[in-house]
Amino acid sequence: MSEKKNNQVSRRQFLNYTLTGVGGFMGAAVVAPMVGMAVDPLLKADGSDEYEYVMDVDEITTEPQRKTFYIDQQDGWYDTEAERTAWIYRDENGDILALSPICTHLGCVVDWETGDHDSEFYCPCHYGRYDKNGINIPGTPPEGPLHAYEYRVEDGRLYLGRANPREGA
Repeated sequence: MSEKKNNQVSRRQFLNYTLTGVGGFMGAAVVAPMVGMAVDPLLKADGSDEYEYVMDVDEITTEPQRKTFYIDQQDGWYDTEAERTAWIYRDENGDILALSPICTHLGCVVDWETGDHDSEFYCPCHYGRYDKNGINIPGTPPEGPLHAYEYRVEDGRLYLGRANPREGA
C-alpha cells in the first residue's frame, strides 16, 4: 500500500509564506519610487536642441554687448523661466562669438572693461581677467576660458543654445 502525501500546510508555514509575501510587497513599494527617480532623468530629453532668440544679427558689433534672454526650465514639477546672459560680438574675423559671463574660477560674473581693465573681461571677486576672446590671462585665477554659447542664425536672427567649455589658456 502506498503512503499518502500530506499536502496540508502547517500553521507555521502559512504564516511564513504570508509574512514573506507581505514583506516583499512592502519592500517593492519602498524601492520602486527610488528606482523611478534614478531612472527618470535618463529617459528625459537633455534639451540640447533648444535655442532661444536673443537679438537680430545686424545689431551685433565688434564691441561685446551684454544681452539677457530667458529659457524655459523645469525643476521637478515646477516650470519657470530662467534668466541667462551672454556677451555677444563679432571677433576679428567677423565671426559671431557669444560668451557666458560666468567666471571659470569660482562662478562669479565677469564684466567688460571694468575700471582699469580696457579691452578685457574682468571678474571682481578674485581679480580674474580674460582677453577680448574670453581666453584667461596667465597669472590670474581662472584656469580656463569663458564658456561659449552654441548659436544658430536664422532669417537674420541670432538664437543661443547651451554654453559649452572651450579649449585654450
